[in-house]
Amino acid sequence: MLFVLVFSLLSTCSTAEEKAPADSTLPRLTDVSTAKAFIDSAEVVVVGFFEADEGYGYKEFLAAVEEVKTLPAALCSVKEVWTNYSIDSDTITIFRKADQHQENLQLSKTKKLDSDGLVRFLTINDVRYITEYNQASAVGLFQSKVKVHLVLLANRGSTEYKPLKERLGALAPRYTGKMLFVLINGKEKANERALGYFNLKSSDLPRVGIYDGESDKAWLLPPGEISTERVQNFCDAFLTGELQKEKEAGESKAKNEL
Repeated sequence: MLFVLVFSLLSTCSTAEEKAPADSTLPRLTDVSTAKAFIDSAEVVVVGFFEADEGYGYKEFLAAVEEVKTLPAALCSVKEVWTNYSIDSDTITIFRKADQHQENLQLSKTKKLDSDGLVRFLTINDVRYITEYNQASAVGLFQSKVKVHLVLLANRGSTEYKPLKERLGALAPRYTGKMLFVLINGKEKANERALGYFNLKSSDLPRVGIYDGESDKAWLLPPGEISTERVQNFCDAFLTGELQKEKEAGESKAKNEL
């Protein structure tokens, strides 16, 4: 009888652990200063603004952030914080440093909501100081208000790949809100079209270029060492309009020759 009682108690404890709320490890943002500190703590974070636990989309949010572990996540039900970020109803929000963007998913306007859809929302909007280009990230990159991309084209697995990614990643914050830094893996077959846009093949890499979404034009950094100084000068030359003038002059000369 004692054994049955002990076994019953153990089973109850085990069940309680299994049914423990999935949000038990998520921080709660209780005031504006706490919220600001959390948002500033990483390049990209996500906050679930829910007036009450178990509201519409609450469980799906917890499941999604559990799957996308690379994104720091938090919960907030404090209206003072909501007001500070212009939130007026239950909303899942992504805060990004690279383009100083706040992406809101207002749940009352979302007809179909499931964890898979939220995972896609989080993945698409995971735009960092240097973002690896793929089918999902491309959506977030091209939806950003920042239309100029500094592109590092390199072959994953090469000796230059990791050092160049780190070097340009360290430079990227200098161009916050002006340029998005994008890494394109030249060994990925799906990226052949992107390389072709710069008239490059995998064997030509690594190279650095700039793509301007507004004009749909591209520029390549001349061959040579991809140093922080050269890339910085390249970026600055674009922002001052120098690269654009050089391209226009070259195009005008080519037309005259024809």
